[in-house]
Amino acid sequence: MLIDSHCHLNYKGLVENQSQVLDQARHSGVRGFLNISTRQSEWDAVVATAHREPDVWATVGIHPHEADGHADLGASVLLDATKDARVIGIGETGLDYYYDHSDRQVQQDLFRMHIGTARETGLPLVIHTRDAEDDTARILIEETGKGAFRALIHCFTASAEFGRAMIDLGLTISISGIVTFKSAKDLQAFAADVPDDRLLVETDAPFLAPVPHRGKTCEPAFVADTCAFMAGLRGTTPEKMAEVTGANFFNLFTKAHL
Repeated sequence: MLIDSHCHLNYKGLVENQSQVLDQARHSGVRGFLNISTRQSEWDAVVATAHREPDVWATVGIHPHEADGHADLGASVLLDATKDARVIGIGETGLDYYYDHSDRQVQQDLFRMHIGTARETGLPLVIHTRDAEDDTARILIEETGKGAFRALIHCFTASAEFGRAMIDLGLTISISGIVTFKSAKDLQAFAADVPDDRLLVETDAPFLAPVPHRGKTCEPAFVADTCAFMAGLRGTTPEKMAEVTGANFFNLFTKAHL
């Protein structure tokens, strides 16, 4: 049950041949796809893809890069968008201090608003964090104190210390094709030790194509390569790795059904 838990099917590089991209992934054994939104203007298209394709689901949310343009979004708008039957998660949201495309306080405020909506709806939160470990951890700890919510750190590239703290908070860790890079030794060491029940795999397509596809537009089919690499790291088979991460996906995203 191999699932690409994070891809952008409506982004340039995939959307032009979306049906072909999905068919190729299915041929590679991928059974489901979570199509992630990053700004309000794309919610309709992202959700429409999920309505058209029975093995595709959608999220709604605002990426931290887009925070400045959505400072006045309002929780009710996000809440209404989650009511669609094909919307199974909230995000991606979080903090990105590497590029600082949006004001940090605005990023934090929107992050907290997404967390509140996740708490209210029971839908899992898809979190992006880059060069913002301290504030991400602080906000998640503070918000957890206000009431439980479910969440994952997508495309994990942070420190092992941060990762262990997230696992202790009850979060899931999603690993992308970055883990296959020769330079990713620290990430490989951490990924090998993530508890079985807290692990997902993803592509983040069209970005971050794994070895042996580096330099190409990343496609959801390539999640099979990341899954196989992870199996080698963890001393298991690709089939078992797909089974474990697929089960974790459905345990986290309980609104998803095939």
